[in-house]
This record gives sequence, C-alpha cells and structure tokens, in this order.
Amino acid sequence: MGIRKRQQDIRVVRGHMQSPGRPSTARRGDRVRFWQGIARWLSSEDAAVETGVSPVVGARWFRQAGGMSPIKFVPVSGRYLSFYEREEIAILHAQYLGVREIARRVDRSPSTISRELRRNASTRSRTVMYRATTAQWYAERRASRPKVSKLAANDRLCEYVQARLAGAITRPDGVPVAGPDVRFKGRRHGRRQDRRWAKSWSPEQISNRLPIDFPDDESMRISHEAVYQALYVQGRGALKRELVACLRTGRALRVPRARTRGRCKKFVTPEIMISERPAEANGRAVPGHWEGDLIIELESSAIGTIVERTTRFTLLLHLPRIKSHGRKPRVKNGPALGGHGAVAVREAISDLPGHLRKSLTWDRGAEMAQHAQLRVESGLDIFFCDPHSPWQRGTNENTNGLLRQYFPKGTDLARHSRSDLDAVALALNSRPRKTLAWKTPAEALTHLLGSP
Repeated sequence: MGIRKRQQDIRVVRGHMQSPGRPSTARRGDRVRFWQGIARWLSSEDAAVETGVSPVVGARWFRQAGGMSPIKFVPVSGRYLSFYEREEIAILHAQYLGVREIARRVDRSPSTISRELRRNASTRSRTVMYRATTAQWYAERRASRPKVSKLAANDRLCEYVQARLAGAITRPDGVPVAGPDVRFKGRRHGRRQDRRWAKSWSPEQISNRLPIDFPDDESMRISHEAVYQALYVQGRGALKRELVACLRTGRALRVPRARTRGRCKKFVTPEIMISERPAEANGRAVPGHWEGDLIIELESSAIGTIVERTTRFTLLLHLPRIKSHGRKPRVKNGPALGGHGAVAVREAISDLPGHLRKSLTWDRGAEMAQHAQLRVESGLDIFFCDPHSPWQRGTNENTNGLLRQYFPKGTDLARHSRSDLDAVALALNSRPRKTLAWKTPAEALTHLLGSP
C-alpha cells in the first residue's frame, strides 16, 4: 500500500497525463538534427542515418510531419534540464545519493532536483523509478503547446474550404457528375493519389476568395499555408487526408522546392556539370558540340534527339522496345523494357560521326547513367545541365518542338522504324533556317567541314 500511495501522490503532483504508449527514445535533439539534414537537401533516409536513427524512423518522421519541420531549430534554453543532465541524475540517484549531493554534482538547485525526481519519475511498474529517457519524454510532452487549428475551431470555415476543395462537379441544371475513374500513372514524380473530379480550387484561390464572399466577417479568413498544413500534417483534425487528391499535384507530402532542386542523380558529379564545359563548347564557332535529350510518349516509347550546336544538324536515335515489354513484369534494377535504358542510349550515341565527337550536353535523365563508359568508348566529353534548366539546352529544346509536327504528344513512338526516323531527320536537315542565313543544316555542316 505504501508504494501504491506514493505512486498516487506523484501523479497528483505531476498532474494527469494520459500516456500514449511506450515512451519514445527519440530526443528533441535527434529530431532537430534530422530536420536540419532535410533543410540541407538530404533525403529522409540519409538525414536519418546522419542523425543516428533508422532510415525507417526518418521516413516516418517526414511522413507524419507532412514534409514540414514541426519544431524550430532554436536550441533549448539552459534554464531547463538537458537529457545529459537527466542521465547524470539517474546514475547518481541509483547510487542512493541525496538530493543535495546530486544538486551539488550537477550544479543545479536542490529544489530543481527534488521536483525533477518527483514529477518525471516512471510509475508504470510497481516501483517508482527515475529513468532519463522517460523523464525526458515527460518533460518534452509537458513543454509542447499544440494549438487548435483554425479550421478545427471554425466549422463554417471548414465547410467552406472543403466544399471548394472537394465539391462535386455539376451540370448547368445542378445534377452532379461523378466523372471517370482516372488513375494517376507515372513513377517519375513519386506516389500520387488517384485523380477525382471535384471543384479543386487551390488553397490560394480559397484564401483570396474569402474576403470577397465574406467582406464583413473577419472570422472567415485563413491563409493558404494553413490549408496546406491541414492537408499534409497528420493529426491536425480539420481536413481529411484523402482530400489531397483534389490538389493539382496530388501529393500527400510537401516537397520543399530547395530540396527538390538539390536532388541529384548519383552519377552526376560537379566535374561534369555544364559550368565546367569549355569555352569552345559554349560558343558556336567550332562544330562537333552536341545537345541531346529523349522524347518520351505513350507506354514509355521514346526517341533520342541529338542536335549539333553550330549547324543545328539533327540526328534521331532509334530506341525500340524490348520484346518482353508488356508481357513480363518489370524487374527491379533490370533493363528498361521501354527501350530507352542506359545501355540502349549509350549504344545509340556511339554511332556519332568520329570527326564530330567533341562534347555532348544532356539532361539529367537516368538514361545517361553509363556516361563514363560512353566517354571511354567514343572519346566524347559529357556534360549535364543544372536541375530544372532546359534553357541550357536551348537548341535541343527548340528542335524537339519542331519534331512535334511529326511526333505529336500522346502517340506511340515505337511504331516508327529507323528508316522513318532517318526520313524525318533528313526533312529537318534539308529545311532552310533563318539562324543559318537561310541555309539548310546539311549545307552549313558541309561548308564547315569542307572549309580549311
């Protein structure tokens, strides 16, 4: 009875705190280091490993927070006990030292030690024990000050936002239209929710429309950031998570723009970036410097396009599908069944004329993962553009626009044979160009190669 009475007394002094389960061993410092790694453009797994926790834990932290840091990077004030001080208190307390002796050794007030042992002791077992991890868990939960979101506190505002996000599409006579079951396809941009027909106002449109619809009601105001947080952050209790399907991106997580720009293919190093391209390649006086990319269309069909910077001479790469495409499941880390894998692209580029192999500037696609081997085999210097900078390959982008006349969007490019591609390339290379003083690319290239 004495132990039970002591447990009850401690609970009374500490206050009623409903336990959510086993105390977490993750400390605030670990989470701060994890989100600092995210701010440095690291992936969730890499930031977790750098912090010292499991990659699975890091992915869960990122998902639960909706991709947004839930804590500030400001260090905790020294007036509060740190985890390392709590570890020291637990060790000294286990040695049956008195409160004043513990306070003297950790350089704290005796009242602070006494209150710490009383308020943050573990009472889940039959004995009252002081553990540093449990005490830190109690202290961090007590220090948190979660605020009720505006959407959760204002039902009228929540109904307005939800109606603009997920409201049904209706005909002019008011009859709702369910719309088709549109599945989101594409592995390139991560997981997305399936598409659904709804009003699908953006949070910014909702936020800026409220003052127009309710000019005299100041309670009907909310920022677009608050709407995004209600959708992304789990446990906000305002908007359902499945409403992210009404967003145009369809993402259930926020992907910071700086983190997206910092994401880089592992085969792209600073030594082969476009900033390291020689001045001769940056100019257009010397032929032999090329720009390339892929046109990808229906069912992962693709055509490679390579354009010479000086003369705009165009070569089209035939990239047929592998015969097992559509009949066998794709093997992880196996060859690209669509025909535009790294091996196929490397072999196709190797057919460039030997006397015009100076440099090649490409996008950051995975089809150039074997660029080092291509450099050794062909002697071609490979350079890559910066992320989200297609204008750095302006000649190639302009040529891809011209090719849309022959290969419209939404068509199957695999039905075209190599002779078809050669015919289209001949048509482009025989077309006079204003930038070449109305000469054709073939004539311009012949003139440069024939000049002394």
